[in-house]
Amino acid sequence: MKAFYGDLKLGILGGGQLGRMLIQQAINYNVLVKVLDPDREAPCRKLCDEFVVGSLSDYETVYNFGKKVDLLTIEIEKVNVDALEQLEKEGVVVYPQPRIIRLIQDKGLQKQFFKENGIPTADFQIIASREELAASKIPFPYIQKLRRDGYDGRGVYKVIDETYLSKAFTEPSLVEHLIDFEKEIGVIVARNQSGEVNTFPLVEMEFNPQANLVEFLISPSTLPFEVHEQAHQIAKKIAEDLNIVGILAVEMFLTKDGKILVNELAPRPHNSGHQTIEGNVVSQFEQHLRAIFNQPLGDTACLNNAIMVNILGEAGYEGPAIYQGIEKILNCHGVYVHLYGKALTKPFRKMGHVTIVDADRDKAIEKARFVQETLKVVS
Repeated sequence: MKAFYGDLKLGILGGGQLGRMLIQQAINYNVLVKVLDPDREAPCRKLCDEFVVGSLSDYETVYNFGKKVDLLTIEIEKVNVDALEQLEKEGVVVYPQPRIIRLIQDKGLQKQFFKENGIPTADFQIIASREELAASKIPFPYIQKLRRDGYDGRGVYKVIDETYLSKAFTEPSLVEHLIDFEKEIGVIVARNQSGEVNTFPLVEMEFNPQANLVEFLISPSTLPFEVHEQAHQIAKKIAEDLNIVGILAVEMFLTKDGKILVNELAPRPHNSGHQTIEGNVVSQFEQHLRAIFNQPLGDTACLNNAIMVNILGEAGYEGPAIYQGIEKILNCHGVYVHLYGKALTKPFRKMGHVTIVDADRDKAIEKARFVQETLKVVS
C-alpha cells in the first residue's frame, strides 16, 4: 500500500461530524481525503479534498466512489456492503472489513456473535413478526430493538406489559431482557492489520432519557480495578474474535450485582470517545487512522480528567442554529467547544460537543454540569 502521508487516497463513507473530526486529524498526517455523503451541506464538505454527493446505500454510487480511492473507511454503518465486498475483491482496502460492517448492521447477528463467542450479554430472542413478539419467552418488561437501521436511540422500544404490544415494531427485531444496571460504561478498542490491540480507559456514560443517546460522559471511570480489567478484556476479545482493523466502540452495562454485559458495538469512531481529543495522549480519531494505515498504535493514557457533554438541539426548536450561552461557557478554564458545522437545528440533533478537562475530577464535573445547563441550541 502507498505511504499514507504521500499519494494514498483515503475515502470516507459518510460526511457527518465523525468524518469531520477524522479529517481534522488526517490533515496532520498530510492524508488526501475524499468523502461521500447524500447531504450536500454535510459537516465534512469544506474540510476534505473532494466531496461527492451521493447515496451511501446505492451499490453503483458506493462502488464508483470506492474505485477512485486506495483505502476506504466509514463513519456510519448504514452503507452498501455488497459494493464494499466487490471493491475488496478488486483490491481496494476496506477497513473495517465489509463482513464486520454486515454483521454490525444487523443487531440480531451481533447478538448471535456474542453468544457464539462467549461474550456476556443480556438474554435475547430473535423474532420476525408481532405474533412471535407476543409469544416471546423473554418475560416482561423487555426491550425490543429493530434488527436493522436503528441508531441514536431510534428503533428501540420498551415493552412493559401486554398493553404495550399494540405499538411494538412489526419489522424483524430482537427482544432482550431489560437490564437493571448500575451504570452504562464503554471501552474503545483499536486493532491494526499486524494484530496489535490497544484499549482506551473505561468511561462512564449518562444517556438522555428522551432521545436515548449519550449526553454526558466521564473519563476515566473510578469504578473498581476489577471492573476495568474485565471490561478491557471483553473489548480486546471482541476485537480479536472479529479480527477487525480499525476502531471498535464497545457499549456495556454494569449490573447492580457487578456483572458486565455487552450491549452493542460500533465499528468506527464513536460518541463515547470524543473526550480523547483533549483528554488522552492520542485521540480515537488518530488511533483509527494509525490502525487502518497499519502503523503502531498510540498511547491511550488519560492526560487529565475529561468530561464530554453532547450539545443537542433543544426540544421545540427547528431552523437556523443559535448557540445561547456560548460566551459564558468559553469564560470557563479548561472548556473546549466543538461545533459540527450544521446550519440547521432540530430537537435532539447532535450539533456539537464540549469537553471539560481539570486535574480535580469534582471540579470538572461541576463545570460540565454548568455547560449542560447553560449552552442551549435554539432557533
